[in-house]
Amino acid sequence: MAMYSHSRVSTYENCPYQYKLRYIDKIRVEIPTTIEAFMGSMVHQALEDLYKKKKFKKRIAKSSLIKFYRDVWDKNYSDDILIVKAEKEGLKADNYRKMGERFLSDYFDRMKPFEEMTILGLETQDRMTLPDGNQWHVRIDKLGCDDKGNYYVCDYKTNARMKDQEEADADRQLAMYSIWVQDKFKDAKSVKLIWHMLAFNRDAVSERTDEQLEKLQKEICNKIKEIESATEFPRNQTALCDYCVYKEQCPSFSHGAELDKKPTIKEFKDDEGVKLVDEFSEIKKLLYDLKKREERLRGSLVEFAKQKKIDTIYGSNMKASVKEFDKIVMPEDKEELIALMKKKGIWDDFAAINFMKFQSGVVKGNVEDDVVRLVEIVKAWRVSVSKKKAGGEVEGE
Repeated sequence: MAMYSHSRVSTYENCPYQYKLRYIDKIRVEIPTTIEAFMGSMVHQALEDLYKKKKFKKRIAKSSLIKFYRDVWDKNYSDDILIVKAEKEGLKADNYRKMGERFLSDYFDRMKPFEEMTILGLETQDRMTLPDGNQWHVRIDKLGCDDKGNYYVCDYKTNARMKDQEEADADRQLAMYSIWVQDKFKDAKSVKLIWHMLAFNRDAVSERTDEQLEKLQKEICNKIKEIESATEFPRNQTALCDYCVYKEQCPSFSHGAELDKKPTIKEFKDDEGVKLVDEFSEIKKLLYDLKKREERLRGSLVEFAKQKKIDTIYGSNMKASVKEFDKIVMPEDKEELIALMKKKGIWDDFAAINFMKFQSGVVKGNVEDDVVRLVEIVKAWRVSVSKKKAGGEVEGE
């Protein structure tokens, strides 16, 4: 049986291909630290130290909390920490350091004297067995309880977006941890899930019923079954691709990553792929322009034929025939028309297979096998062009 986690399952849901690279092929890549992640990690360390001091009855002061945070920041900060996204917004590393200080200061003022619960664990790590026999990784920032049988699973968040109630009530990660708490602590009368949204100095709180947790476990087990039976791992291109560490291994981005390493414009332009795409896109544009020109000329030929009251126009070596014909326009709502045609017994004479819809149904497995066996499924290729996002620059010669 395998070890699963919220992160692992979410990876499959976001992009099955990334899941394959990371968990099946086990491709190891260097994962850069972003300034957002670094700041969050330093804040976590500072709060962990605060509650450790509280546990051992040491003196707790806001100044010592901030000093600890500054010390671990200075000790761990390095120039290779990415601040690309922050720089786009005019922010620097020092802005994030100060943000972290504010988060800690606000939290300290709101939570002191830190008697809201008895701390049972900090950065708790464990595993629990799922109904299907697989293991689920448990990692809790702060675990506590009170003397009334209430347990608290707490998570520190430095996100710039507040988690609303609907999102909190749908969150899978902490909800799964509450199952572990109920199994571990038999006296638990309730398990409250708390997200400390430090950027807003507020908490998001949720609680699940036994029925909801049972349903969640079934959903998790079904998702794991889907993952383990998967034979294909398609790529899912979303905005998250911009932050994916597997770009160089992904067929959707590997050529772009290769081009980013070209040191000069000449080497970039000499790439065979660049040449092919540039020529193909140029031809596509030319065809589009010609199609629009063809439509305009067709209209002009019709007008010319009307004015001259003729149906044939002669050129140097070719001639154009201009014939008027009757064309029906289908109603927007076709249901009434189709129903009447079926009633009259003429529908089968004029109906045709919706090829695109049928093809989609066959490929997705939504068509019965005895129908599918009458067609042949072959591999085909579709080539399209679109604007690419602005990427890295290459140096000119």
